[in-house]
Amino acid sequence: MKGLMIQGTASDVGKSLIVTALCRILSNEGVRVTPFKSQNMSNNSYVTKDGKEIGRAQGIQAEAARTEPSVWMNPILLKPRSAQNAEIVYLGKAIETLSGRGYREHFYEKGLAVIKKSLQHLGDEYEILVIEGAGSPVEINLKDRELVNMKVAELADIPVVLVADIDRGGVFASIVGTLDLLEPNERERVVGVIINKFRGDLSLFEDGVQWLEEKTGVPVLGVLPFVENHMIDGEDSLSIMTQFAYPRKGTLDIAVIHLPFISNYSDLEPLLYEEDVTLRWVKHASELGHPDAIIIPGTKSTISDMQTLRDNQLDILIKNHVANGGFIVGICGGYQILGEELIDKEGRDINIPNYIVKGFGLIPAITTFYQEKETNRVIAQYHQATGLTATQRLEGYEIHLGKTIFSKGVVPFLTLANGEDDGYFGNDGQIIGTYLHHLFHNDEWRNQWLNMIRKKKGLPVQGIQSISEYKDKRFDILANEMKSHLKWDLMKKLIQQWGSK
Repeated sequence: MKGLMIQGTASDVGKSLIVTALCRILSNEGVRVTPFKSQNMSNNSYVTKDGKEIGRAQGIQAEAARTEPSVWMNPILLKPRSAQNAEIVYLGKAIETLSGRGYREHFYEKGLAVIKKSLQHLGDEYEILVIEGAGSPVEINLKDRELVNMKVAELADIPVVLVADIDRGGVFASIVGTLDLLEPNERERVVGVIINKFRGDLSLFEDGVQWLEEKTGVPVLGVLPFVENHMIDGEDSLSIMTQFAYPRKGTLDIAVIHLPFISNYSDLEPLLYEEDVTLRWVKHASELGHPDAIIIPGTKSTISDMQTLRDNQLDILIKNHVANGGFIVGICGGYQILGEELIDKEGRDINIPNYIVKGFGLIPAITTFYQEKETNRVIAQYHQATGLTATQRLEGYEIHLGKTIFSKGVVPFLTLANGEDDGYFGNDGQIIGTYLHHLFHNDEWRNQWLNMIRKKKGLPVQGIQSISEYKDKRFDILANEMKSHLKWDLMKKLIQQWGSK
């Protein structure tokens, strides 16, 4: 098996982005390449063509590699449901919820087996595997039963490149400390270091590169610049805050409710590239102000997050916003929150069977949570009763537990390809609820919705901003930028020569 594993000195050092770039670089050279991450912890997921759920980062990396995403690329996905527990998605299907201790004590052997099976499957189909680690490989309290860093490199028998983030500071200590804490056999597997997120004049770091190579005996394979607006979907809460850190001061003010267990926040990212839109997070009532529109995104724990909104009195402000004519969109869990009532029939959402709680009452609907999760790729069109017109179908995916039933006649938002209706379209589009993730990735819809807001503000309507046209181009831009700062020939040599001595 040929490949390379990208591990990091910490979380959010840029592993996912680098793996994405490497997948496109290799694909551009005609290599059949695939990404792999054995175990991912993220509520930002991706639905494969066959309706299975994997980490969003691996889905995006597969797109960069020009191959179809599959469960073999991320056989274990952990979706946090509380500070202590996470849902285990095994080969694309949710199987149980365990605590961190329960997972370590009862899932390790099963996890190890599916990782071996996945590696074998991918190794038979692809020429090179680009594997992503998680966090740091030297979390001493977890190393004995880890399933995502050096154990995976050992199973695949491939070399490791260590990535460090210079932007956060302490890059020398993080690299030297990580290498020193590795076991001798693990240390031998590290064939290079990449410095990521460098700002400024690269020539000023030449002495740093020399010192690192002399101190560690490991070559520095590249010093990568901080890449702004790369438009590659993020994976975790740290990348969320990075994306929204410096909102554009546009004329349309859109507030996104930052739920504690937010999921699939990549639904919102296309709005970041609309020139007249300010997209900002709101955690507390004092931050809401008077936006033109509010978006309540998906969540891994609808009832818990709704209670947080009530505790912060955001529910009152959101209802006042709608009463005053403000626009609102609820996606998946956000859609459920806008309803009249939520019933956790089997304790699937908060582990209390038959728990009933009132929603915000903005949509006349009752949502009941059942055991089985719905995960599907979806093609849809506007429901004819909305009066909306489109030249293109809407595409996205569903991933939810609840079944939402209306308590009276309403106008649905969408008609799915299977003939079923989805969502709610109220007050000529002022209130919208839907289970369709990636709604705003549909350029025509995003433009129609923003033009509704523009018209109400007395602003001129605008044409469609075709963000989707940039999707493939952005992979090439990223790959070319990264490759220009890497010792690429040496990296290929390290991949090909590993294990041949």
